[in-house]
Amino acid sequence: MKILVADDHPFTLIGTKTFVESLGYQVQDTCSNGIAALNLIRIHQPDIAILDINMPGLTGLEVLAIIVKDKLRSKVILLTMHKELSIFKKADELGVAGYILKEHAQIELEKCLIEIQAGKQFISPELRKELVQDININNTDYQQLTLAEKKIIELIAQQKTSKQIADLLFISEKTVEGHRSNIIQKLNLPKEKNVLLIWAMKRFGNL
Repeated sequence: MKILVADDHPFTLIGTKTFVESLGYQVQDTCSNGIAALNLIRIHQPDIAILDINMPGLTGLEVLAIIVKDKLRSKVILLTMHKELSIFKKADELGVAGYILKEHAQIELEKCLIEIQAGKQFISPELRKELVQDININNTDYQQLTLAEKKIIELIAQQKTSKQIADLLFISEKTVEGHRSNIIQKLNLPKEKNVLLIWAMKRFGNL
């Protein structure tokens, strides 16, 4: 069975590849953005593509949608930190073969690959426990945020610092600060101390 792994975080990419190979599978290709992933899927037609959702170029969801539209043979596993119900429902509607949270991947990825080979869908049992309803769904400003920005808002609501968010998302602290500035601008919030934390806590106080 031939597998492609795509993730824009080098540590996660290498770790996933090494883990999958340790299970006895052949990782045919690796890449760090959605456009490269789609091109490699078209050329090499792997049996399974393990995709991060947040990637430059095309998201994992967008790659999945194109695979479905073009009737490509590759099955898709989305390996993600996203627990939002709307994102999961979209993936499920597109016929995703596997949906796994990164924090549980070491336990669940092997089971997922076995289930897919048996022609079944695998959805992380932990995900089903942790799915969260999208907050403020009618807020047009909130809907302008990217998936990465929504994830950062969720972590801010959990009172994570920029350094903690950077460590969790495998990005630099400077990148997190850049995201914070963009979010404040998109949400039309006043530039006051802790304004983003206050906004996030009001809307995600149940997280």
